[in-house]
Amino acid sequence: MKKEINVVGAVIVDGGKILCAQRGPEGSLPDMWEFPGGKIEPGESPRGALQREIAEELECTVEVGEKVTTTTYEYDFGVVTLTTFFCELTSGTPRLTEHADVIWLSPSDLGVLRWAPADIPAIEIIRGALTS
Repeated sequence: MKKEINVVGAVIVDGGKILCAQRGPEGSLPDMWEFPGGKIEPGESPRGALQREIAEELECTVEVGEKVTTTTYEYDFGVVTLTTFFCELTSGTPRLTEHADVIWLSPSDLGVLRWAPADIPAIEIIRGALTS
């Protein structure tokens, strides 16, 4: 049986744009784009994990809002369950500490990137929520 990995992702919205983060060339899913976040640690709530991960990865603070969706995707390295949340940047400017790049895109432009498969189902939901 494959390893089960529970992760959270931040759909950070600022001025109608979404923060997209590119994974580095090393490790799993090289150079793919994702909503920044990471693993939920034992005893941690999904929202708490997301605040911690954004502080560690991007050196900024977010307010975690409404859940976008939860998706499960089976990769060769394990089964990932990703829960995404809309977030608002409350302090700091995203800095690259773990990602190769970040870019702010409008919801209608999200499809131009090569996304990690677990993140893809959230994109249509985000487009619908932010363009209606």
